[in-house]
Amino acid sequence: QVQLVESGGGLVQAGGSLRLSCLASGRTFSSYAMGWFRQAPEKEREFVSAISWTGGRTYYADSLKGRFTISRDNAKNMVYLQMNSLKPEDTAVYYCNAGVTGRLLRNPGDYWGQGTQVIVSS
Repeated sequence: QVQLVESGGGLVQAGGSLRLSCLASGRTFSSYAMGWFRQAPEKEREFVSAISWTGGRTYYADSLKGRFTISRDNAKNMVYLQMNSLKPEDTAVYYCNAGVTGRLLRNPGDYWGQGTQVIVSS
C-alpha cells in the first residue's frame, strides 16, 4: 500500500517554472515505478512523465520533452517534476501515481495522490 501527497502547484506566468513534489508513504516505495499524469478541464487525463524504480530510466510525453524533468529520491520517498518554460496549455491538475507499468511506463498504477493544481497565465 502506498499513499501519495503532491505539493508545489500554484499560479505562474507563462515562461515560468514550478517544481512539483510527491511524498510517498509505505516501506515499498523504492520498488515502484512512479509517474505524473495531468488532467485539464474538460479533457481526459494524460501521461506526463515516468521514472523507473531505480531512477535509471525516465520517460516523457513527446510534447513535454526538454521542458519537464522527473526525478526521485528513494531515501526520502520523494518524486519530483521540474517544469520549465511553462505554457498556458500546461494548466491542469497534476497527479502523482505509483506503480506505472508498460514498456514505456505509460500505464498508470493503482495508487494516486489527490492532485495539485497548476495554473499558467498568459
